[in-house]
Amino acid sequence: MVKTTKLSAVINGKCPHCRRGDIFTGNLYGLNLQRTNDNCGHCGQRYEIEPGYFYAAMYVSYAMNVTEMIATGFATYIFSGGNLEFDSLWLYVSVIFGGCFLLSPFNYRYSRIILLHWLSPRIGYNPIYDRP
Repeated sequence: MVKTTKLSAVINGKCPHCRRGDIFTGNLYGLNLQRTNDNCGHCGQRYEIEPGYFYAAMYVSYAMNVTEMIATGFATYIFSGGNLEFDSLWLYVSVIFGGCFLLSPFNYRYSRIILLHWLSPRIGYNPIYDRP
């Protein structure tokens, strides 16, 4: 078996314990809804460590959402030629909230992935799963 790096596991949504099993079912943007698996299909790691564990992912999602709002606001300012008139208020509002709407599946998935990989002290990588 090939050793998987932490960054590759985060990008591909793999289990933080074995870096092999999928955390989610369904595609990021697809007709079937994405759902968080209960356990890893490869090592059996339970993802929701305790009841209500993923409520903490809301804080991560909030930070991601604020960052995206600021970035789309600056991008709108640059692409509109620095227009800050009151008439352009609806341009900013529609672009910022449209971006938030389009990125909500991304935020849902990656806020949970970040919580599991980087903010969970009880889940650590176990290299024993890299052996054949």
